[in-house]
Amino acid sequence: MTGQEDKTDKQSYTFICSRGTLDGAYPSLILGLNARRLGHDVSLFYTFMGINVVRKGYLSKLKFHPPGFLGAIPGMATLATNMMEKQIEEANIPSIGEIFEMAQLEGVKTIACKMTMDMMKIPHDDLVEGVDVMNAEQYLKLAGACAINMFT
Repeated sequence: MTGQEDKTDKQSYTFICSRGTLDGAYPSLILGLNARRLGHDVSLFYTFMGINVVRKGYLSKLKFHPPGFLGAIPGMATLATNMMEKQIEEANIPSIGEIFEMAQLEGVKTIACKMTMDMMKIPHDDLVEGVDVMNAEQYLKLAGACAINMFT
């Protein structure tokens, strides 16, 4: 194997995002976008707080919450988010909004969890354009046919 996937070996992958934070959203988008660029079918499933990634106007509000006691200090999430965004920019990594847009344009499917939407009373028109909605049974049928199913 050369390290590069053969485009004729097309597979399906799903990535589940359950956290509505920068460090929760980036992994699924980066893995999904790269899998799509390798020629695979990719679906990103957003559930619980991760659903905020696919809500209109929320991408720019995602923060980084430091773990442990540091995260409990008032203002620390804003400071940590600013520091992380600076590191992202210095590393020439696209912003979360840019990566989300690239993923959508390149054919990565985005799916919101129906149960989460019902629980949080989120109407479908609050979602970013192009986001599908699935219940658990529908998602499991999709995931059952995939080569990779991963929580990020």
